[in-house]
Amino acid sequence: MPESRILASPPMLVMMILLSLVIASFFSTTAGQIGVCYGIQGEGLPSPSDVVNLYKQHNIQRMRIFGPDQGTLDALRGSDIELILDVHPEDLGRVANSQPEADKWVQENVQPYSDSVRFRYINVGNEVKPSDGGLLLPALQNIESALSGAGIPVKVTTSISTGTTTETSPPSSGRFKDEYKSFLEPVIGFLTSKQSPILANIYPYFGYKDDSENKIPLDFALFNSQSTVFTDKGNNLQYQNFFDASVDSVYAALAKSGGGSMNIGVSESGWPTDGGRGAGVGNAETYANNLVQHVKNGTPRKPNEPLETYIFAMFDESKKENGEYEKFWGLFHPDGQPKYEVNFN
Repeated sequence: MPESRILASPPMLVMMILLSLVIASFFSTTAGQIGVCYGIQGEGLPSPSDVVNLYKQHNIQRMRIFGPDQGTLDALRGSDIELILDVHPEDLGRVANSQPEADKWVQENVQPYSDSVRFRYINVGNEVKPSDGGLLLPALQNIESALSGAGIPVKVTTSISTGTTTETSPPSSGRFKDEYKSFLEPVIGFLTSKQSPILANIYPYFGYKDDSENKIPLDFALFNSQSTVFTDKGNNLQYQNFFDASVDSVYAALAKSGGGSMNIGVSESGWPTDGGRGAGVGNAETYANNLVQHVKNGTPRKPNEPLETYIFAMFDESKKENGEYEKFWGLFHPDGQPKYEVNFN
């Protein structure tokens, strides 16, 4: 066959290029949606370089750390793992009240690594309470200004808990509690102006654990319901799991507070293997694997929009003191062996 016959014609070549771009775009938005939070409050944990290798071994493409850690940042150099880096809660007031302090924070914790670590977001404030609410907007503004001044194109965001919302049943009625709304609405306006998402920590487990009246079926919390559990009469959307209902109640609250165009990233979600009602290896394995598959498809309010999600956490954290259930969220033992199998692909 002559060579001219086996080469694509110009129109066909254009079509092939466009198709490849569409496919690449599809995989860039659907693959790698799952990350894992790397908690460090455990006993006998492996070195940061071993942890990064564990992420690679299991094809975990995103990480969240809850404050700057030089060993972890060094280990991430050249790894191609995307990172959410938190401003530690103890530093929130410092960076909120002083632009030079915010500049210093970026110069010390981001700038030295920006050429070799893939920063996804700088998370300013994790579940900030109303008592510190006045610090959140200036902290976000100052860190964003510091990043811009250093020429580092990384978005800032903040993470909220579902405890910021109320009237969440049905999800379409969700709104921010008044004590949160007062400081979150300016934050939402700022993040919207920067085209940044907002992060939310979504834990169906806590709703199930604290349900003294047994109104929440375990299957509903574990993504195991095989049919619609309820229909939201506010918009006729149907729900089969607690996770979707929780996320969509936050979307509803955002829409009522000027953030209708915002996207949500799930900065924490998981299920413990011990320490409380419903905890156990079997339920944790079920939840994690169902979560990985489910977030590819969005929620009823935003279907077919993959939801970036971070499982909590890489290891158990025995040093935590807020209750036994806080200590047993790990996916892996300190020796790197999985507590249970999760398919991250």
